[in-house]
Amino acid sequence: MAHKGFPEGFYWGAATAANQCEGAWDVDGKSPSIADCLVKGGVNEARRITLDIDEGKYLYPSHQATDFYHHYKEDIRLLADMGLKMFRMSINCTRIFPTGDEDEPNEAGLAFYENVFRELKKYGIEPLVTLCHNDMPLAFTREFNGFKDRRTIDYFVRFAEVVFMRYKEYVRYWLPFNEINCTMRPTGNWHHAGILNPGTTTFRNQVDDPQARFQALHHLFVASARMVKLGRSICPDFHFGSMIAYGTVYPGTCNPEDVLLAQREDKIKNHFCGDVLVFGKYPYYAKQYFDDLGIEIEMTDEDLKDLREGTVDFFTFSYYNSNCLGSTTTGEIVHGNYVDGVKNPYLEYTPWGWGIDPIGLRYTLNNVYDRYQLPIIITENGLGTVDEPIRNEDGSVTVEDDYRINYLSQHIAQMKRAIVEDGVDLIGYTAWSAIDMISLSTGEYKKRYGFIFVDVDDEGNGSMKRYPKKSFGWYKHVIETNGEEL
Repeated sequence: MAHKGFPEGFYWGAATAANQCEGAWDVDGKSPSIADCLVKGGVNEARRITLDIDEGKYLYPSHQATDFYHHYKEDIRLLADMGLKMFRMSINCTRIFPTGDEDEPNEAGLAFYENVFRELKKYGIEPLVTLCHNDMPLAFTREFNGFKDRRTIDYFVRFAEVVFMRYKEYVRYWLPFNEINCTMRPTGNWHHAGILNPGTTTFRNQVDDPQARFQALHHLFVASARMVKLGRSICPDFHFGSMIAYGTVYPGTCNPEDVLLAQREDKIKNHFCGDVLVFGKYPYYAKQYFDDLGIEIEMTDEDLKDLREGTVDFFTFSYYNSNCLGSTTTGEIVHGNYVDGVKNPYLEYTPWGWGIDPIGLRYTLNNVYDRYQLPIIITENGLGTVDEPIRNEDGSVTVEDDYRINYLSQHIAQMKRAIVEDGVDLIGYTAWSAIDMISLSTGEYKKRYGFIFVDVDDEGNGSMKRYPKKSFGWYKHVIETNGEEL
């Protein structure tokens, strides 16, 4: 049945990630994760990776972040006031099994997340929980280079079992891994696979071993499938989704060579991982792709069985921008969340060089739904830019972020058209981000996304007080009207 607008019960929400908001990196038994080794960078300065943490020499933003760990009650109360129906968050696994060698989970870490879930339940907010959002024990990188080694699968399945059992009364919606397809690129070595090859010093320019990286991706697939199977055996009410970083690509010109290149990029960068997670097997084009790279994946019959049996129930993705690709295309190279390309003359661009393309979101929703025919949640979408706080006489702070409202309203309008005019089964939207956090790509505080301003500067100094931005009240009204008034 065609909708006249957003369906009743649509999950209006917002998102966070533990390593970007929690802070408290060494509190209550938590050990260092790979996120805790990343030094602050900038748009023109790559983030350094230091296995030996030296807080006297470097600023590690995740160590403090925006201190959700100590402000979660206040933050959730604000999210409830905004009217959120869903809150996407992640569990930092190093709070539960700090190094992976523990016989028993860390009760303080388990208790923290239980308190968070209790608070969400009090306000009727549905949690959407990512089990691994760009973190894992630093010890795994030191000992066996993260997901390059099959032993990492067992750790995450064990971690998932503890989490599923503890929180089955509070959580129904789960995502095993964040943006798993980022492992298709060299930068995915560190954040997504925990691999640090000799010679790598920065996140942006990593030494790459494609054989090791794609073997790690296979282990991520297997871990995801086993976590899904385990979760369903524990609670039949659990729902599991994919999480893909969608880098929407257009041909740079109408030259057929450019069209083919863009099509191939879309399959490899965007659909490859989704095909495995949804269909339970490697896609037909994987063999040629691996042959071209000289890659041979070690996989067992049990692995293949797990992939078939551990497929997802719904599809989620992040969308920030689109890019143009072409073998004959020339022009200024611009970057994005996942795919780089040539500047599109029809788009506006953020100060960080990301093209603003609301119609591209509608195009992407159709592309995804046509392929998978599963309910969709957009789990990340937002504008990262510098906010100029206005300090009021009473000491409060106001942020007039009309630019963010404009970005989000245009994207939500295209979401509505995808539902109403195209028949896409879109069931939720968790904007990035709920509150200000540190930027993953640059480690900056000044690249802000949140509906809630956090008083902290780029060096980590400030009161950490929370103040709703103008977009907070705007989004509250959008939710109240179920997307009818933007």
